[in-house]
Amino acid sequence: MTGIGPDWRLVDGVATAWFDTPSLTEGAALAGRIVELSAEIVVDLRATGVRVRLDSDGHAEAVSAVARGLGLAANPAVPHHLSVVFETADPPAVRRFWRRVLDYAPGEGGGLADPLRRDPPIRIRQSTEPRPLRNRIHLDVVRPASAVEQARPGEASGPFGVRHTDPDGNEVDLVPGSALGERIGTADWQAVFSAMACYRVASRTQQRDLVTAAAALADDTGFPLMVDLRPGLVIIDSGKDQWEDDAHGLDLDFTDLAGRIQTAARELGAAADPKLPRFAQLFLDAADVAAVRAFWVAALGYTPDRRAGVSDIHDPRRLNPVLVFQGLDASETDRRRQRNRIHVELAVPSDLAQARLATAVAAGGRLLDVSAHRWRIADPEGNEMVISSAQTSRTR
Repeated sequence: MTGIGPDWRLVDGVATAWFDTPSLTEGAALAGRIVELSAEIVVDLRATGVRVRLDSDGHAEAVSAVARGLGLAANPAVPHHLSVVFETADPPAVRRFWRRVLDYAPGEGGGLADPLRRDPPIRIRQSTEPRPLRNRIHLDVVRPASAVEQARPGEASGPFGVRHTDPDGNEVDLVPGSALGERIGTADWQAVFSAMACYRVASRTQQRDLVTAAAALADDTGFPLMVDLRPGLVIIDSGKDQWEDDAHGLDLDFTDLAGRIQTAARELGAAADPKLPRFAQLFLDAADVAAVRAFWVAALGYTPDRRAGVSDIHDPRRLNPVLVFQGLDASETDRRRQRNRIHVELAVPSDLAQARLATAVAAGGRLLDVSAHRWRIADPEGNEMVISSAQTSRTR
C-alpha cells in the first residue's frame, strides 16, 4: 500500500476507495471529475457515496485530491468484493458453460469476469473430491429475453422451465427479462429483476452530463438510484425489485423516473444498448433459514430486505450480489452433509481481515482452516465462505 495513500485499500488486488457523499448529485460531481482523469477508472455512484477502482495506482492521489476539493472524505472500512468459486474435476467444461450463460470474458487464473465489472467474478478451481448430490447453492441469472434465447445451453427444467445445469450438476435459473413497461417513454429499460438501462456514450463530457442529469432526477424523488460509469458506457439501475412500490416504499412510480432519465439520455445523444442488462444473485438452501441468514448478514455486512416474508439480504451500498435463502427439508441429511461445489470468497483489505473473521465466527461460523491471507469458514449448516486479504497490487 506504500505510496497509494490513506484513502485507498487493496481489495482483490485492486486499489479501491469509497468516498461518502450526502446525495447522488454530490457524488455525480465527484464521478464527473474522476472520468476527466481517465476514462478507464471504474466508478460506482450510490446515494450514499462513490466507489472508485483504479486502472493505475498513479491516479490515487489525483482522485483523493479531487474528493478533498469537493469536501468529501474517504471511508476505508467500506471496500470489499465478493466472488463465486466453483470446484470441479473438469474446469474447461464448467468454464464453457458459465461463460455462455453469463456472457463473461476470460478472467485471471482460468476464471471468468464480467466485462462490465458489476456482477461477481467466477473463480474455477481443480478438485477431484466426489460431490454427486445436488448443491445447496445455485445462481439466478436474468438477461434480456433475446440474450437468454441465444445463450440457452440446453433443455431447461425446473418448475418455471428456466433451470439449467453445468457438467457437474451446478444449477442456474436463466431467466428472460422483459421490457420495463409498455410505454414508449421507457423503451430503453429492461426489467431483469432490477430495472436497468445501459447507455453508450461518445465522450467523457457526454458521460458526465448523463450521470449528472440522472443523479439530479433521482434526488428530486428521493430514489436511491445506482449509476455505474465504465469506458464509453453509463449503466443506470434501480437495484433488485426497487422499481416496485412495495420494495422502495416511496410515493413514486419508478417508470415515471425511468421515462425522465430516458428523455435526458436521448437529448444528450446517448444510445441505449438493450443487450447489456444482466442481474445475478445467489440462492442458499437451508434447513434453519433464520440461523443461516443471520450468519450471512453478519459475515458479509449485509442488510435484510425491508419486505415481510422476503428472505433476501443485500449489500447496503448494493455493490455486491444479493443472497436469497429458501427452505431445505431437514431429512435430506446426505445432501446437507455434502460439501458444496460452489462457495463464495470475500476479499477485504488486510487491515480489516481479522475483524471480519471475528464477526463471522461470532455469528455462528466455524473456522475450518487457515492459509496465507485466507480463512475458510463454514456457516451453521456447512456452506462455506473464504475471507481473503490480497497483498499484491494489480491494475483493475
